[in-house]
Amino acid sequence: MAVTPVEPPTEPVAKHVPPQRATPDRPASAVGPGPANRPPRSGRNGWWIWLVLIALGAAGWHYQAVWWPFATTVLERLSPPKPTKPPPRVVTVGTGAVGRRDVEIYLNGLGTVTAFKTVTVRSRVEGELIEVAIDEGQAVQEGDLLARIDPRVWQAQLEQAEGQLARDEATLTAARSTLTRYRQLLKENIVSAQQIDEQVSLAQQSEAAVKTDRAMIANARLQLEYCQIHAPISGRIGLRLVDAGNMVRANDPGGLAVITQLQPISLVFTIPQDDISRVLAKSRGPEPLAVDAFDRDFRTRLATGTLTAIDNQVDSATGTLRLKAVFDNEDESLFPNQFVNARLLVETLSDAIVVPTAAVQRGPDSTFVYVLQADETVALREIETGTTAGTDTVIESGLTPGEVVVTDGLDKLQPGSKVTTKEQAEKKGKGGKGGPRPDKDGDGSRDRKPAAAAKASP
Repeated sequence: MAVTPVEPPTEPVAKHVPPQRATPDRPASAVGPGPANRPPRSGRNGWWIWLVLIALGAAGWHYQAVWWPFATTVLERLSPPKPTKPPPRVVTVGTGAVGRRDVEIYLNGLGTVTAFKTVTVRSRVEGELIEVAIDEGQAVQEGDLLARIDPRVWQAQLEQAEGQLARDEATLTAARSTLTRYRQLLKENIVSAQQIDEQVSLAQQSEAAVKTDRAMIANARLQLEYCQIHAPISGRIGLRLVDAGNMVRANDPGGLAVITQLQPISLVFTIPQDDISRVLAKSRGPEPLAVDAFDRDFRTRLATGTLTAIDNQVDSATGTLRLKAVFDNEDESLFPNQFVNARLLVETLSDAIVVPTAAVQRGPDSTFVYVLQADETVALREIETGTTAGTDTVIESGLTPGEVVVTDGLDKLQPGSKVTTKEQAEKKGKGGKGGPRPDKDGDGSRDRKPAAAAKASP
């Protein structure tokens, strides 16, 4: 069965009529109501504009209130963190105060202690050493017996010289008697003048022999005295060089012992040639210059003496001048040939401004220090320095008493750096919050349980 398509009813298509407009030759009343001249139908076609505006407002609110915060959070999490400026570092420093006091100016020099007298005791005679009357290191006085040598040989020589003297004295007596008789006989012309002259010569020979014998006796007695060796000076005996029982010889180079005078004692030291004029000017004063002797580390003062002599020429090899000081050395703290540091007082500055020498820094253009400010920062201050006395330096200008300067940790500072003193750091470490817990045992350990034991402990 064939299906016949049903065609939809056709409606007449309205022919597009162009809008009629009023012209000068056509009045507006003659123009019909065309589509262009119809009033807008706001009631039916304006709602979609409001709908668009409401949708845009909702989208803006959603973007501002929901999407933008969410997107910002995501971007912040995905983006790398921005570098933050670290807080200023606080440097721990040591400090010292600027003070005012009298400063003594010293000249330092290396010196050698020298004894006024040193004697090597030697024997003047040859013989056996039968006694040593001293101990090593003993203090002796001049004239004390030190040792004895066997005197028997020299005693025999003395007796022999005395016998020879007695014989020659008898011969002299006989010669003089004969001469007296010859002179009487010459008056009677019994003897000749020649015999008188010969007898006079014999008498004179006898007199010479007697003098020789007496000299021999004196020498023998002197040798006997030399058998007893006495201390020539007062001082201290060194180590013994020869024991009893040994044979000793006259003027043996080794000697028996060495005696050194310790009280008083001298010190010979040197100063630079640039300081000669200052020392000479002060040495002409009424008071002698004081000299202190220190150990090699310049920490312990051994003795105090006075300057007594100045050498007359400068050593051209070293550019120094030798000086000599004398010390009483009552406690015997100085020993001969000991190397010590000498410190010569040449001047005293009254009410001088001083700072610790460790605080003074020298740059290419000036000398400066770091001064601690009230806000716990440091400021660079240029100064002019004078002489250095010990651990302090005299300040000519740039600082006032009472200010605080940095003495330790200077290599980490620059103007305006934030600092804290070591005392403050120690206080914060001991009592501050979060600081290290004090050590109970004092051995550097901490009374902390291990992690496993801490968990197991109730």
